[in-house]
Amino acid sequence: MIRRGRVALLPLALLAATAGHAQQAPIVQRLYDGPAPGSEHWRSPERTVKTATGAIVSNVRDPELLAYLPAPDKATGRAVIILPGGGLRVLGIDRQMMEVIQRLNARGTAAFVLKYRLLQTADVPAPASATGVAAAPPRWPDYPPLAIRNANANPSPQDTALSEVLRFAVADTRRAFAMIRINRTRWKVDPDRIGMIGISAGGGVAIGTLLANDPTARPTFIASIFGPALQDVTVKTDAPPLFIVTETGHGPVTDGLEALTTLWRAARRPVEEHIFDVPPGGLANSLWLNRFIEWLGEQRID
Repeated sequence: MIRRGRVALLPLALLAATAGHAQQAPIVQRLYDGPAPGSEHWRSPERTVKTATGAIVSNVRDPELLAYLPAPDKATGRAVIILPGGGLRVLGIDRQMMEVIQRLNARGTAAFVLKYRLLQTADVPAPASATGVAAAPPRWPDYPPLAIRNANANPSPQDTALSEVLRFAVADTRRAFAMIRINRTRWKVDPDRIGMIGISAGGGVAIGTLLANDPTARPTFIASIFGPALQDVTVKTDAPPLFIVTETGHGPVTDGLEALTTLWRAARRPVEEHIFDVPPGGLANSLWLNRFIEWLGEQRID
């Protein structure tokens, strides 16, 4: 059955204009006809807090795809599922993400931002407000050491609630592949040409989706932007190409991504990793986005 989407409502629709020039509002597509399986008892309402650079979404219990489609005359059939980050507690959707979407759309690639299920919380982080006082230069925190085994950089492996949410997020991502397949004609997408970009915890969800070994949800590539694996990783001989971007000072995140690179190399699979020595919050798209687009072409993914 083809499910009809709707145009995004405020404030998420306004994000389409935050990256420097106007962009058509996304089509919003629910993943499930009723309550998402396994979380039917969740009651906390979804919340969206507008920030200076976009929005923070929390308490997602009705997962959705935000479909940003290229102009029909440019559509190539390629698609990317974008998994925002936020520690499985919130989703950050901001100008930098919209810039990536615009670049993908300009290449004829459809972009689908997935609002996957999150840990249910009582409070929503408030956006930072300007004080008028010059802030001290940001510094990386002193992260506690974390033993990385099998590229698993999960800082809370014993947290059963977060483990459950990770399973739900992976299930939602697999469902997103199915939803794109269902709507492939309407959205002009080839379901066998879908990649994934995971940001922060979204990178862990992307790797988790690959590890689910679902042949109907197999990405053509994975790009992880400071998003390590959150479970033990085994890399098969047919693993998709992997593109990694992270920061020197990001503690266990960077350690986990370096371990992931090592596993991909050991399996003789394509992998490219970039580690930038920048201050916290300094990983601008200008450092990696052009190279990522080139890499897609080199891997014959474009």
